[in-house]
Amino acid sequence: MPSPPSHHRHAAALLLLALQLSCCGGGARSSSPSTSPSPKVPAVIVFGDSTVDTGNNNAIGTILKSDFAPYGRDMAGGPKPTGRFCNGRLPPDFISEALGLPPLVPAYLDPAYGIDDFARGVCFASAGTGLDNKTADVLSVIPLWKEVEYFKEYQRRLRRHVGRARARRIVSDALYVVSIGTNDFLENYYLFVTGRFMEFTVGEFEDFLVSQAEWFLAEIHRLGARRVTFAGLSPIGCLPLERTLNVFRGGCIEEYNQVARDYNEKLVAMLGRLMASRPKLKVAYINVYKNMLDLITNPSTLGLENVEEGCCATGKVEMSYMCNDKSPMTCEDAGKFFFWDSFHPTEKVNKFFAKETLDLCYEQLL
Repeated sequence: MPSPPSHHRHAAALLLLALQLSCCGGGARSSSPSTSPSPKVPAVIVFGDSTVDTGNNNAIGTILKSDFAPYGRDMAGGPKPTGRFCNGRLPPDFISEALGLPPLVPAYLDPAYGIDDFARGVCFASAGTGLDNKTADVLSVIPLWKEVEYFKEYQRRLRRHVGRARARRIVSDALYVVSIGTNDFLENYYLFVTGRFMEFTVGEFEDFLVSQAEWFLAEIHRLGARRVTFAGLSPIGCLPLERTLNVFRGGCIEEYNQVARDYNEKLVAMLGRLMASRPKLKVAYINVYKNMLDLITNPSTLGLENVEEGCCATGKVEMSYMCNDKSPMTCEDAGKFFFWDSFHPTEKVNKFFAKETLDLCYEQLL
């Protein structure tokens, strides 16, 4: 059975160990990303991983956190680490604000918020999770099935708060934002820690993940979701961390990018079949691969100067506890960078992604 190059495995394993050891040892808000008239959307409801987790990992026993400086340093009103893996806001925050809702989508496990806040927006996402339940086990984060259970609990709380009829309208008219899948490959399959590489060829693993995505979408549709955005994989081989691990060839890991393209193609086919069998369900596929590659290829379109390294620390391997306020090399202007840390985009890029998502929503969902 084909397997990934061993140097990728060893380097990634060392990075994971470094993250664990570092844990144990140790700008103003921009305008709304879209000027289109805002349709009536009562809430933005979010599922997924660190690309959209607004702070749920703060409340669980995992080493994968970002509730400390310099994360959140460019939040409106001054530096505020919230658990977002970014220097500022994430795409769901910009989407919420553009739809006339609060500028921050609250994390469901954040005790500072209650059901009155969640009636207008709520995030169930957990950094480090994936479509495969085994992915969540790697760093002890919230698996996707548990995110769905929280959604069920949320609906029960919502019915008690606003009544059954209004709760049903909020759930059915909400915009759902889903971003998940990268960790299944980079933290699970290619890290060799779960054994999935022995159970599946990479193509079979793609099929398995797509089937998990289909289960998830069918389940939230059964629970009332009607308008969903679902992000495909980005060019995962071009993340700064993966560039760093590609020590022998340099540049992006094309093998990983090809996997992302193959998975995306299968995902799009599944979404078509799913919507054909469920006429009330609308799912807009977000082509993150193209959006990201366009910026990496033409960074000047967004005023970017560095698309290969993160702003935090050296920008090559640091994220979570390895990206901290003691890092002497953190950049002064994150707006010049595509990536904030070695894995996650800056607020400026998140705003761009949010606008691309909103434009597609206006065309297909709203």
